[in-house]
Amino acid sequence: MPKRIKMFSIFLITLILIYLTISLILFLSQRSLLYHPVENNYFGDDLKVKIEKVKINTEDNLNLLAWFHKKDIKNFKTILYFHGNAGALENRIHKINKFKDMNVNFLLLAWRGFSGNQGKPTEQGLYKDAKGAIKWLNEKGIEDKNIIIYGESLGTGIATEVAQNKNFAGIILESPFTSMVDAGASKYPIFPIKLLLKDKYESNKKIKKIKSPILVMHGEEDKIVPFYMGKKIFELANEPKYSYFPKYDDHMMEFNQELINTIDKFILSLN
Repeated sequence: MPKRIKMFSIFLITLILIYLTISLILFLSQRSLLYHPVENNYFGDDLKVKIEKVKINTEDNLNLLAWFHKKDIKNFKTILYFHGNAGALENRIHKINKFKDMNVNFLLLAWRGFSGNQGKPTEQGLYKDAKGAIKWLNEKGIEDKNIIIYGESLGTGIATEVAQNKNFAGIILESPFTSMVDAGASKYPIFPIKLLLKDKYESNKKIKKIKSPILVMHGEEDKIVPFYMGKKIFELANEPKYSYFPKYDDHMMEFNQELINTIDKFILSLN
């Protein structure tokens, strides 16, 4: 074998080995890349709304921390809030503070492995967490028709799962992705993400099964979940549907008065 061909063969084999090694690392570490329970993605706000710390039981016997704010269960809708892939409940204080001026109750759930909860986050595990929270609200006398499912980022994947073929009052999706396969491929385009990924969260295949009114919110400058994904989810959604697409918002959307007014208007439309 000529020396040049031999050197090229060694180079090619080395590249293949590096590629396979990185693929293996991605496969083995994927959940630590996807879920970040201890990462602070927002802090510094004082809680301005009264909450009760409650425990949500799951079908696999975990007891999860949640914050419950009860204003008027009989006459107001209840927001069931599913947070994203990073941080604790405290990182959402700036958001729930805005709910205090709305005619809503809310339950803010911490996922397994987050906010001191036991367990490790997985796609199927988080679905169980969400269903446990819905059951808890139902047992409090809050029917599905009076629950608004609110998903933030990763939480939109759980929201679309549990909202299928149900009669919820409404669905709010903040910074949604089409699927985790698409989101992963946008970050690692040269790797076979579809084959490697365990937790796929295929919202694009489920959104058509949601019959409740839906509000999709997504910043056009989102650098984590590309805006086109949120726009695609909106396009796939059934009517009645509403959108809020601020031009300069990033992934952590600005909870300014315009956004609050959009949510408030959506909630009022459900009555």
